[in-house]
Amino acid sequence: MRFWPLTLVGILLGGWLASIPGALLGGLLGQVADRRLGLDGWPSVLALLRGRPLLRGHDLLFFLLGRLAKSGGRVSEAHIRVARGEMQRLALGSDAQRAAIEAFYRGKRDGIGLRTPLGRLRGRRDEARRLLQACWRMARATGSIGQRQHELILLWGKWMGWAPGEVAALDVAPRAAGEAPASRGGAYEQALRLLGVRADAEPEAIKRAYRRLLSRHHPDKLAGAGASPSAVREATERTRELHAAYALVRQRRGFR
Repeated sequence: MRFWPLTLVGILLGGWLASIPGALLGGLLGQVADRRLGLDGWPSVLALLRGRPLLRGHDLLFFLLGRLAKSGGRVSEAHIRVARGEMQRLALGSDAQRAAIEAFYRGKRDGIGLRTPLGRLRGRRDEARRLLQACWRMARATGSIGQRQHELILLWGKWMGWAPGEVAALDVAPRAAGEAPASRGGAYEQALRLLGVRADAEPEAIKRAYRRLLSRHHPDKLAGAGASPSAVREATERTRELHAAYALVRQRRGFR
């Protein structure tokens, strides 16, 4: 059984004051406090004791963006530009911008657990979608997505109740200058070509093609075979593209 921070404190104090009944009551009250305050580990308790705001709304978004920016090792000017762009996209006022900047820098340095605050977004699909799309934009700030960034976004999506393919499908690579926006049909045709299937292919044939390509391009398989780091990175990117393509085709054709 996992005890959250205040749950454990409540059990210990309750047991000291009134043996078993007190421990049960203290544990129950502590668990309620943990859930209400969003505490999923001792780093969250320390943040609360230090007077730092808990992660909700825009604070959560910019905390995630800061963590993504730092996950590559160094926060660049490109990452800062993306963060500023998100502030403009949200039309944040001066006070909200200052809070967003603080949350961004907290994300760079704090080890606060994210499972609980992200878990609150289960069932809130629109809010989760906007958050994940912003994360993909941050991951692409320097032109290519690092493996750690990719893993983090998929994990965060999982905690919000999204399947990996659904999360990957939200990543839209920036268009080249002057390039016309792709239509939904164009994206669908590109997904079919990537999977190597026809538009009238049966669902089972599409699934087989997808699994075959995943097996061929899986980065772990290449790494185990002694492939170079650059080849593994390329395979990771290819796998991401396959996830997104399959999610789009599956959604359009209406099969699981």
